[in-house]
Amino acid sequence: MLTDRQLFILQIIIDDFIRSAQPVGSRNLAKKEDVSYSPATIRNEMADLEEMGFLEKTHTSSGRVPSEKGYRYYVDHLLAPGSLARSEKTAIHSIFTDRQHGIEKAVQNVATILSELTSYTSIVLGPKFNDHKVKNLQIIPIDDDTAVAIIVTDTGHVENRLFSLPEGIEAADIEKMVNILNDRLTGLPLSELQRKIYQETAELMKRHIQNYEAVLKMFADAAGGPELGKLFIGGKTNIFNQPEFRDIEKVRLVMDMMEKESDIYELVRPTEAGIQVKIGTENAEQAMEDCSLITASYSVGDEPVGTIAILGPKRMEYSRVITLVDFLSHDMTNVLTRLYNTRL
Repeated sequence: MLTDRQLFILQIIIDDFIRSAQPVGSRNLAKKEDVSYSPATIRNEMADLEEMGFLEKTHTSSGRVPSEKGYRYYVDHLLAPGSLARSEKTAIHSIFTDRQHGIEKAVQNVATILSELTSYTSIVLGPKFNDHKVKNLQIIPIDDDTAVAIIVTDTGHVENRLFSLPEGIEAADIEKMVNILNDRLTGLPLSELQRKIYQETAELMKRHIQNYEAVLKMFADAAGGPELGKLFIGGKTNIFNQPEFRDIEKVRLVMDMMEKESDIYELVRPTEAGIQVKIGTENAEQAMEDCSLITASYSVGDEPVGTIAILGPKRMEYSRVITLVDFLSHDMTNVLTRLYNTRL
């Protein structure tokens, strides 16, 4: 059990280290206005905190730095509530006011603004789109051999795939195909589209269009969509501006991890509601042992459908970041809930 004095000194040390990234010594600590203890007293308490595992001594300085255990105690018991400036709240609200480009663009903008506001790396997992309804289907030829199949949903989500045009297919055939697809499939949820695309359109296309099979298969593949939403990463290199990441090997490990979408999915997959803070080795990935990850899921009803996350050093501004992701997750939940209720 830590004494009140030890709690005070631990909090001052961690707050100072988060700001400065420099090991904290007893003499400098004693000079702070709100510290009334002598250097000798502080030194003794720091030694006890180190022995209990809350602080560590660096190799290059006589000062102390927080340990992983120290950060965990700080986040769980000592963290002061944060607040956002009015301009920050306005900037966040503005993401969701322009509905012209749909939810997917809004999610991308969330990743961008979150990385700008924190100077860390943001990761946003967009909502699943399989229950969204088809608004429009298109085939756009790029040249004589290639076209792009496009599916637009009622929320503005877009799925697209490049594919090879079958030999001999005419522009008039492509136009007929698009008309049949839109006539038979508009309004269907994406989750049903892959099954219905053959049931509803194949026989009709067979009667009117030659070589339709390759195009129809491409639409069916595009209709499957991902089981989870898309990942958007903002400020991918921001974390490397932190002094902890001057080690090239650390940088390589984190960059390799961020290039593997499956690894990022596992880190931010929505599970339980609320704010989750994982520090250092609490993250399953070896590349994350010098990082902290703060996540908040956003929901529709009681079901988490996506995640907002910040990846930064263990010396992260926890209070500010937690406040930001909490505020944004509530905004995302409110926007999506209104959108889904409108579609019912």
